[in-house]
Amino acid sequence: MAQVNLPATVPVHADTPEKKAAEAAFQSLDHYVHARLGKMWGGLSPLSLSMAFTDWAAHLAISPGKQAEMGWKVARKWQRLAAEMMCQAMGGEGAACVEPLKQDRRFAGPEWAQFPFSFYSQSFLLAQQWWSNATTGVHGVEARHEKLVEFYGRQFLDMLSPSNYLLTNPQVLARTREEGGRNLIRGAEFWFEDQMKKLAGEADPVPEFTPGIEVALTPGKVVFRNRLIELLQYTPTTAKVHATPLLIVPAWIMKYYILDLSAQESLIKWLVDQGFTVFCISWKNPDEGDRDLGFDDYRELGVMAAIDAIGQITGAPQIHGLGYCLGGTLLSVAAATMARDGDARLASMTMLAAQVDFTEAGELSLFTNEDQLSLLEDMMWDEGYLDKDAMAGTFSMLKSQDLIWSHLVREYMLGEREAPSHLGAWSHDATRMPYRMHAEYLRRLFLNNDLADGRMESNGAHIYLQDIKIPVFAVATEHDHIAPWNSVFKLTYLTGDGVTFALVSGGHNTGIVAPPGSPRAKYRIMTHHAGEPHPGPDDWAAGVAKVNGSWWEPWADWLHEKGGEQDVAPPPMGPDLGAAPGSYVLVR
Repeated sequence: MAQVNLPATVPVHADTPEKKAAEAAFQSLDHYVHARLGKMWGGLSPLSLSMAFTDWAAHLAISPGKQAEMGWKVARKWQRLAAEMMCQAMGGEGAACVEPLKQDRRFAGPEWAQFPFSFYSQSFLLAQQWWSNATTGVHGVEARHEKLVEFYGRQFLDMLSPSNYLLTNPQVLARTREEGGRNLIRGAEFWFEDQMKKLAGEADPVPEFTPGIEVALTPGKVVFRNRLIELLQYTPTTAKVHATPLLIVPAWIMKYYILDLSAQESLIKWLVDQGFTVFCISWKNPDEGDRDLGFDDYRELGVMAAIDAIGQITGAPQIHGLGYCLGGTLLSVAAATMARDGDARLASMTMLAAQVDFTEAGELSLFTNEDQLSLLEDMMWDEGYLDKDAMAGTFSMLKSQDLIWSHLVREYMLGEREAPSHLGAWSHDATRMPYRMHAEYLRRLFLNNDLADGRMESNGAHIYLQDIKIPVFAVATEHDHIAPWNSVFKLTYLTGDGVTFALVSGGHNTGIVAPPGSPRAKYRIMTHHAGEPHPGPDDWAAGVAKVNGSWWEPWADWLHEKGGEQDVAPPPMGPDLGAAPGSYVLVR
């Protein structure tokens, strides 16, 4: 924890060491107080919400037309609801007043169509719809404030959903009758177990899978290590391999083995079996001693150090680069830096659910205003890093229906423990983020959008995405709440060469790790050549048919084409610093 030492006196002489020390002490006091408040508020700033609510309420107060519209809509909705409920109460079959959104599965069961549960669900959905109307379209409200008020209002309404309560949820009532209440007893036991684990410091009740034992099983070795990364090289399984090696750069906020889960769900194993020489970065889980590591450190000690090591091990003049999520953003910064400096060691760049323009970063951008970032910086100043739980809470709010409320109903009311899964366990095995790095990337990318706007500096000089003149393969997922696909699509016109863009089914993680043979896997592909007109994302998607299958296969063909057709003998393995998955991935 950072120390706060206030001066006994404050020298008045300008720019003296004593004056600077005094000013730093006063600033430290502010940091300390804000950090304490941030922990109390769960890492979310109530001041940000209060300013947004004030903006919305003040403009609504001077908008009599909007107020009248809200009242008119209330009367219409409840009049229709009353008529439909009266019809059902008299034995008829009333039509639903409002249908839930496609992704809302809370009221999907047929029990919700029966009175009085139809009344509970329909009145809730009408209230949710009315709130959305009330918080949008108020003339004069800042767009960010409007979205913030609507978002937090939706969070509050989700808490009040009739699906969350025993007496208003027909499925829970039916289960309780069937089991004579044993489901509620099991749920109470689960709740008690989880509370005891939290008190003991075990925050995650989901069963864990240990890397190297149940997950991350692809054979390989740690061939390079520094204070920030371990570089893994995987043992070849084919007599011949593609001439150009592949480097995987995962996001520094996640453990790399999302791409090496079970043998059936491992992109890394699949690539090795396809004849690729695969290297992967495993980031260190930072602690307080890493507080001053910045964005340039992650580029130099991470991506560039890995590229240097691969060149020394394999002798290959070029490599393919793959970046996942924020790892893709970091890879694009490294690629632009290399292009600026005349470094031609990248043969291609693959971006998986990775953004370079953050103006449409989805609901996550609601938490990246100045007020919120300042609070996070003060919390990181205090500890030296941002704890993984702070980010996990924010991501859960983005999908609160599935990740919070539906989870509570299933476990504590239906008495059903979540079945252990590799992906579920991985999602609870997050990493911390060092103070300087996290502050820099949030401000440079999410808040100021420096990379896309040409203000980003790397190693003391500006970089430009347009300087990247290597082939790019970008993958986006249809239901991504972290990197919306329309945002990822911007890669098609921000880099300087052609881009192949794949829009795949699934979410931020499920769409990426879906292997060949997955029954729900589908994709659409577009290849844009430099100099051609750029289509709009929605226009393009509407005019392209989906193909059944995994994007892995067309991407592998693309890699083979960009890296040369000639296969070669596998390169030697690098220095043996221990078996994969290494030691960094095991640090909690």
